[in-house]
Amino acid sequence: MDNSVNIDELIEGMAKPPGSLGLMEKYAKKVLMSWGGMQDFSPYHIVFAADNGVVAEGVATFPPEITYLQAKNMVDGRATINSFCHAYGIPCVVVDVGVNSFEPVGIDCKAARGSRNFVKEPAMSESEYNFVQASAAGVVEKLVKEQGCNLLSFGEMGIGNTTTSSAVLHALTGIEPEFVVGYGASPPNSDVIKIKRNVITKGMAVHRDSMHNPHDILRCLGGFDIVAMCAAMQKCAVLNIPFVIDGFISAVAYVCASRVNEMVKQYAIPSHLSKEPGMVYALLLGGILVDEVPLRANLALGEGTGAVLMIGLLKAMLDAVKNMARMSEFNLREVELKASI
Repeated sequence: MDNSVNIDELIEGMAKPPGSLGLMEKYAKKVLMSWGGMQDFSPYHIVFAADNGVVAEGVATFPPEITYLQAKNMVDGRATINSFCHAYGIPCVVVDVGVNSFEPVGIDCKAARGSRNFVKEPAMSESEYNFVQASAAGVVEKLVKEQGCNLLSFGEMGIGNTTTSSAVLHALTGIEPEFVVGYGASPPNSDVIKIKRNVITKGMAVHRDSMHNPHDILRCLGGFDIVAMCAAMQKCAVLNIPFVIDGFISAVAYVCASRVNEMVKQYAIPSHLSKEPGMVYALLLGGILVDEVPLRANLALGEGTGAVLMIGLLKAMLDAVKNMARMSEFNLREVELKASI
């Protein structure tokens, strides 16, 4: 469907100087193009939670048990993301795709109790990869068809997932670990940075001959959370649902999704530029320039906090599109005559 002319008129006809709302106009148009016109605003936030076996190599300063504890906090409504979602009236759901616990945390899509250590073996089996992909796509479809969701944002929870994301980005692009590896949510620690870089180099050496496409790279070096977000974004494209990218980890998932299906780019909306150095590269690979990212907030928490802030901005912008006066309502000739008297 081509509603671009009508949607352009809808936004450009607002009673304000043309283009004066900057990127908000750009992304409001993207949402409306995905919808095919104005709809009631019905967002949903999904957090995919999973542990990462590579933490055994010392790539994180926080203990891996934090994944379970913080995911449980999210389910109980006591994490940062819950407060952010509550402030904007956004429902939030936690999906356990691989937390290292016997019982599921949130919606049970657990493929395993954490991925494997990719320095020693592939992060996941083919069957585990396929299970997570199908499960994540199923969650998206259910929210859209049963809950009426028409805008999604994605977050993650998993100690060690900036390492897996950096490894995936390195394998996709060949950009050296020195340029993509950051501290994640941990305090600055030069020793940890060195360990992360070395671990990624080792993992790449182990799996180089087995990785030929994003599927292989995610299975060998990725995490269940990244695989889940990648699948969820692809499902959004199938269902014509716009989605908001959060930080570095979701940006890497977005790159993988857009490599598999170019149409994903039409539905993707950036939110913020995270502290991770690889973030800029990931966005550029997905066709998003740094100047096209609305928020500069120095965020590094994850959980989808930046994406939820962006949903708040989109809600405000779409409300303006719907309710503001129109340029066509102005009788400029009458104003000019009165001014000349």
